[in-house]
Amino acid sequence: MRLEYFLMVDRVVAFDGETIAAESTVPDASPVFEGHFPGHPLVPGVLLVETMAQAAGWLVLGRNGLTAMPFLASVKEAKFRRFVGPGARLAITARLTHDGSGYAVAATRIESGGQRLCDAEIMLRISPFPAPELEAAMRQRAAQIGLPGVVGLAGPSDLLGQAGQSAAATPPVAAGPTAPASAPEPAAVAAAGASARPAPAADGALEGLA
Repeated sequence: MRLEYFLMVDRVVAFDGETIAAESTVPDASPVFEGHFPGHPLVPGVLLVETMAQAAGWLVLGRNGLTAMPFLASVKEAKFRRFVGPGARLAITARLTHDGSGYAVAATRIESGGQRLCDAEIMLRISPFPAPELEAAMRQRAAQIGLPGVVGLAGPSDLLGQAGQSAAATPPVAAGPTAPASAPEPAAVAAAGASARPAPAADGALEGLA
């Protein structure tokens, strides 16, 4: 997990087409903690939402075989139950509750040590990939995190992974789904999409997987 580059999902541990389970470890140090907060580092709630959105986004991408990109459309009923600090090991799950008419909705949550940290309903808007570079990046990232069915695909760059490598030179575009200088994760990308909120119906790959 690299907070400053919106690389929120480290690996997929289970996927059955209807649900996805992923894991991530919060870094011990990050520029994000310098301001949030001095002496009391905490993962911002918006990045926890991004993490859930990205998990939902990977669920959608796994279902459609990476043929279309999920972008974050809305977040409902988000609840934050506990603080999340450096070194926390996160278990992220997303369960599909709707898929149709260009939108997908998922019930998502993050737990750590058996305790629920947060949950939300994520809506994603599913659209054709706007650029071949984005599709290639998502395919590579999918292989890196172990999304079933894509491991071994030759894909050019990874939104998340690449973001982490090349982003050093370019800061991520946190806002939108989008992504860091290098490509973002679904959620991150989704986020961007989310910013431009589509009519209700929704997305999330979560935004691109956020």
